Amino acid sequence: MPKKRSGGGLSPTQQAAKFLGVSVLAGAVLAGIALPAVGALGLAAKGSVESFDELPANMKTPPLSQRTTILDADGGQIATVYSRDRTVVPLKDISPYLQKAIVAIEDSRFYQHGAVDLKGVLRALNKNAQTGGVSEGASTLTQQYVKNVFIEEAGDDPTKVAQATQQTIGRKIRELKYAIQVEEELGKKKILENYLNITFFGQQAYGVEAAAQRYFSKSAKDLSVEQAALLAGIVQSPSRYDPVNDEAEATKRRNTVLQRMAAVGDISRAQAADAMKAPLGLKVSKPKNGCITAVKGAGFFCDYVREVFLTDPVFGKTKERRAKIWNQGGLTIRTTMDPQSQNAAQRSIKDHVYKSDEVATAASIVQPGTGKILAMGQSRPYGFKKNETQINLSVDQSMGGGMGYQPGSTFKPIVAAAALEDGMPANKTYPSPYQMAYPSPVSACDGKRWVNDPNSPAKLQNENSSEVGPYDMREATAKSVNTYYVQMISDIGICPVTTMAKKMGVVRADGDKMPQVPSIALGTQEMSPLTMANAYATFASRGMHCTPIAIESVNRRVGDKTTSLEVPKSTCSRAMSENTADTINALLKGVVEDGTGTKAGLGSRPSAGKTGTTDERYAAWFVGYTPNMAGAVWVGDPAHKRKMSGITIGGRSYGKVFGGEVPGPIWRDMMSGALEGKPVENFNSVHIPDSKPRDRGDGDGDGGRDDGGNGDGGNDGFIGGLVGGNNGGGGDEPTPSFSIPEGFIRGQGNGGNGNGGRFG
Repeated sequence: MPKKRSGGGLSPTQQAAKFLGVSVLAGAVLAGIALPAVGALGLAAKGSVESFDELPANMKTPPLSQRTTILDADGGQIATVYSRDRTVVPLKDISPYLQKAIVAIEDSRFYQHGAVDLKGVLRALNKNAQTGGVSEGASTLTQQYVKNVFIEEAGDDPTKVAQATQQTIGRKIRELKYAIQVEEELGKKKILENYLNITFFGQQAYGVEAAAQRYFSKSAKDLSVEQAALLAGIVQSPSRYDPVNDEAEATKRRNTVLQRMAAVGDISRAQAADAMKAPLGLKVSKPKNGCITAVKGAGFFCDYVREVFLTDPVFGKTKERRAKIWNQGGLTIRTTMDPQSQNAAQRSIKDHVYKSDEVATAASIVQPGTGKILAMGQSRPYGFKKNETQINLSVDQSMGGGMGYQPGSTFKPIVAAAALEDGMPANKTYPSPYQMAYPSPVSACDGKRWVNDPNSPAKLQNENSSEVGPYDMREATAKSVNTYYVQMISDIGICPVTTMAKKMGVVRADGDKMPQVPSIALGTQEMSPLTMANAYATFASRGMHCTPIAIESVNRRVGDKTTSLEVPKSTCSRAMSENTADTINALLKGVVEDGTGTKAGLGSRPSAGKTGTTDERYAAWFVGYTPNMAGAVWVGDPAHKRKMSGITIGGRSYGKVFGGEVPGPIWRDMMSGALEGKPVENFNSVHIPDSKPRDRGDGDGDGGRDDGGNGDGGNDGFIGGLVGGNNGGGGDEPTPSFSIPEGFIRGQGNGGNGNGGRFG
């Protein structure tokens, strides 16, 4: 028996003999000759024949993973993403020097032998026996290509990668059989092309094109002889011969390749000598991978596109299938992002909110009637450093966002739309006192009723004590009167409002259901900016709601073929009548013209919108639109901890932040830039009869006087069918003004104690 090492394994020489014995066997099989089985080597070979014959006849060849390119709507590049940086190129686009260099150093008899080089095997066996170790291998380029296919198939699974590279007889047998198949099916030129596209060249570069770009910032077809020799030399050990980290070792290896090229007659000895004197001449390009490299501040939009691809069944029935396609790459994704709108959004954000501020801002723009997302940005950049984040503040939690933010009074137009659809006249008047208890009972869905606690009724009040009704819908909307809208939802019921919200695509950012409580009229449920922008786009498109989309087309390249993939389509449906939408547009024009949103006005271009400021100023909003664009701007602390009182934002100090004062100007500048050069479109006019005129104070809801407003809080607890509460939202500077009796379940939000109640 041969001696074993203390660890129980064979010696290096014995391992080499056993390893190469299989190669001798396969070479003999291919050549149609028989070799005598002698000693242990013969036994090893004999035992391998059965395994060789049992292997499947066809090798699975997965598509090579490549980089994916994400484009804006005009075809400009936003970012490239990849699991492996690779661009597959045909052999004609690879420098002849590189083709010769890789053959010379890795398999100089490549064009003379079959899948296995029997002469090379015997030479290596002899040399390894002399040195007492494995100093020389005998794998042909074809065998190396097959091995790389196994590695590619393993992907990023470390266990599968280990199995694909383990030095065992079983793995070598597979490699040999498939090498024979590949030689028969592809031919030498195609094998060389495939090898050069699949192999790893270090520095995150897979394939010659990525390697040429990484080390020399040029295409593989333009490589000089010395550059080609350098890349060919790296393949044997990308870490050892890395020219970026060890120039001396890489130079030695390059010169070895040049000498070998001269020895086999690919270049003259004079050419080799001149090339060996040349410096490496590196011009390194850093890897540009992922949404962190996106231009125009579009990192979060890029990330949203990735989330769409990985979650939408149109790209694959299972998440594993979608992830596999994404990781294989080779995709060209044209998106809906309008570069002009994106630039305008980021410019306005940068001008008004600094990334180092205690609070942040996020903004989204949507095209009415199509659902196309035109822009998406935020003040805290995409990244991992201080004042950077990977959380997309514009979207729902399921798409990479946070828990959302209470929209405050920007939810009121949804209540108004539900009331108008229910038959309420646009000049409807309510007493709208400064302060009141929530009306009770209030009908909810499924025949239920919300009932205020008679022993300790939940109350609310308007922003300013001067806001005392009666008010009609126009003035109540312009001044954002809380008590008016609570009386409205109490009149029509909660269910029509939640139904209308659903039709407009309005959902909680955390995916939970909208609770059946009257405080939702004041914006107590957390939403994302994209949700609110898309909801208001429904008003702009005269009542047609279209689901948001970010992807226009996807082309996938596999080998030499490019195919188009199906992409998600926007689904449009009527959420309300045209007359209802036109009436809301008229109401919200009043907000911009002489209400709380005057600082958001676009001058001569017709616009409409609504301000919102939540309980204790944890968030402030402006959501508005023109007939051709809708946008939402949120400002606040993503962690819901910093109240926006006595605060500096964008270098400017604010005693108290209102929706019309900080988000409003951001929206104005963003939309002005996005709409520059675009047609000026008008809303469809609708007549809203005046109610009886009445002289009253000039409180302005979201942005008026600061004499102690107090809106609806959150924590919507219930008795009977008990449900936990939610963050307070509501009025435009609410301070909790009521208590919730013991026995109510309180929410954990920052908004104070909101309107408790029960179902009766």
